[in-house]
Amino acid sequence: MMKLLIAAMCLASAAAVPAFKPSKTFLKTSRSEAFNSALEIRGGAAPAPATTMAVTPASSATKVSKGGAAGGFDVGLGLYFVFWYLGNYYYNIVNKRCLLAAGGKTGFPMTISTLQLGVGVIYALFLWIMPDARAAPSITLEDVVSMLPVGFCAAGAHSASVFALGAGAVSFTQIVKAAEPAFAAVLSTFVYGKQISKAKWLSLIPVIGGVCLASVKELDFAWSALIAACVANLFAAFKGNENKKLMETEGIKNRLGTVGNQFAVTTILAFIFSVPVMILKEGSQWGEFVEMFKTNTDISRNLLLSGIYFYGYNELATLTIKKTSAITQSVANTAKRVIVIVGVAIVMGESLDPMKLLGCGIGIGGVFLYSIIDSIVKAPVV
Repeated sequence: MMKLLIAAMCLASAAAVPAFKPSKTFLKTSRSEAFNSALEIRGGAAPAPATTMAVTPASSATKVSKGGAAGGFDVGLGLYFVFWYLGNYYYNIVNKRCLLAAGGKTGFPMTISTLQLGVGVIYALFLWIMPDARAAPSITLEDVVSMLPVGFCAAGAHSASVFALGAGAVSFTQIVKAAEPAFAAVLSTFVYGKQISKAKWLSLIPVIGGVCLASVKELDFAWSALIAACVANLFAAFKGNENKKLMETEGIKNRLGTVGNQFAVTTILAFIFSVPVMILKEGSQWGEFVEMFKTNTDISRNLLLSGIYFYGYNELATLTIKKTSAITQSVANTAKRVIVIVGVAIVMGESLDPMKLLGCGIGIGGVFLYSIIDSIVKAPVV
């Protein structure tokens, strides 16, 4: 289901996203460190990166170590990027439309965010049940307990993001969410006792400044969106650190089997954590929501699609991480956010004030700099 839907999206797309080629200097000097940095920005764990390219000394001809390449271009990787971008782009559109149809921030944001996770749970279970689709993890009860903090933070990050999208413009929410590295840096230093380089701290200045600049004309009507997006960043930062701790636990990576299984288990736990909150907050209106779901196709269709897109683009983003370097991932993630902010604003008729665009550019540029700055500083002069 999922793969067929995304394949149809790909065929309908007129553009393809090429695979970026990281410089040899970055790959040789600080590949591992940069890879981990890119994953921390996404709030994920850091599996061992796969070597994407190998240069033969004799001919200096570039070869792609994994199949699907032609003339230096990895077709499979290009499709991963297309799927990832399309999934993220359409998720923001259908999610916003579903929230608007259900009443916006005063409607059912918690119910919608919970059911989106529920769609992902159904898809994950389907893959485990189907023969030859995906081997189920062999985790223990102790493993599940150790994953609870990650699941809780994933639930908080997702629901807060949905609240933010319901309360304000998609473009504004995405701009604020671009400041996630600032939250991650503060938490890593003061809560988890990790050292952040001075270069990284300095690169946060344009991130925060850009977000503030872009928010100047939004704050009058989007305070709730600002707060919700900041809460989402906070949960995402905690999730990234907890994920890293989890993957350092002896044997759990092998018992999970794949990164896809890790994301599936996290989604299931996030759904379980979200259900009680949904009942407490909007449970008394459940009958009203069910009736709206049955009669309003803008809610039912967009809710199902948003759940599929959310789960799908997150898995596809993980696949691109496994096949590329951190520098490529950072460039791609930066380009994706720009496309989402501008593209969704145009489709949804949202404001693209010049000051907002300037702040967006500065902030997202700072995010990209944050992700590669250590590699730049430590790279030898050639």
